[in-house]
Amino acid sequence: MTRRLAQVAKKVGVSEATVSRVLNGKPGVSDATRQSVLTALDVLGYERPTQLRGERARLVGLVLPELQNPIFPAFAEVIGGALAQQGLTPVLCTQTKGGVSEEDYVELLLQQQVSGVVFAGGLYAQADAPHDHYRLLADRKIPVVLVNAAIEHLGFPGVSCDDAVAVEQAWRHLASLGHEKIGLVLGPGDHMPSQRKLAAARALLKASGEELPEERVVRAMFSLEGGQAATARLLDQGVTGIVCASDPIALGAVRAARRRGLSVPEDVSIVGYDDSAFMNCTEPPLTTVRQPIEAMGRAAVELLSVQIGRGSVPSEELLFEPELVVRGSTAMAPRS
Repeated sequence: MTRRLAQVAKKVGVSEATVSRVLNGKPGVSDATRQSVLTALDVLGYERPTQLRGERARLVGLVLPELQNPIFPAFAEVIGGALAQQGLTPVLCTQTKGGVSEEDYVELLLQQQVSGVVFAGGLYAQADAPHDHYRLLADRKIPVVLVNAAIEHLGFPGVSCDDAVAVEQAWRHLASLGHEKIGLVLGPGDHMPSQRKLAAARALLKASGEELPEERVVRAMFSLEGGQAATARLLDQGVTGIVCASDPIALGAVRAARRRGLSVPEDVSIVGYDDSAFMNCTEPPLTTVRQPIEAMGRAAVELLSVQIGRGSVPSEELLFEPELVVRGSTAMAPRS
């Protein structure tokens, strides 16, 4: 007990006597200090005293699919900083192959009495994936915000980059450079943002009386290797412009072109999606569609904190406008 008091006191920067007063429910401690002591207990892995367990911790789960794609650490940084400004402590839950599952993370977060959960990528973005653990959060009335996709029927608020606008910007850019054979490299078939991107590309072409050939749409895992394998199939068809569903996929597309002895952008133009870290340092620097991460992350935390404060928020998605960033991976279409 003494060790616990000392650790918590050191973490918060108060006396052991103050920590003891909080743990025993005694008066004479400010609300801010009281909350800091309870959060320190949670962070250090100590159980709260029984009489204090009914109150949710000032912890917020931040669930990410993986950290290999630089867009997710970027979201974590923005969301983590915005949570800290609200006096909330993020608990980072990242999924790796063969590691802790999203369902298990939700179970752990519920045990920690978290105040809420932000999902920035996850199974909710896959239509065919199990969604029961989200229903568990909804049933327990835990505040939840989803980034970049929405689950129907659960009423969770969400913030998303507008996939339709992103595809329109990339496609029109390539078309303006004279590219007629344009292909799409998207995520798996049940990936909701990829479905939206595909619908937007089809609508764009339909408006000009054309159709998007099925063979010009290829699926990939969200990785450099996935992008490389999928792009090889598009290059077999002689496409000169490629729109990709992520920056790592686009870097894989550049590699696939080079393996064929093709030059980017002289022979093939490639557009990424996200504008994640270091895309201006690649060779060539990547033309990509930038997600407004800062605005989206702050909006997600605002939606969460309103819910934590028992306020109501709209259940529909907030759509944020992306921005085309033109760099060196796109150029005029080669003359046939």
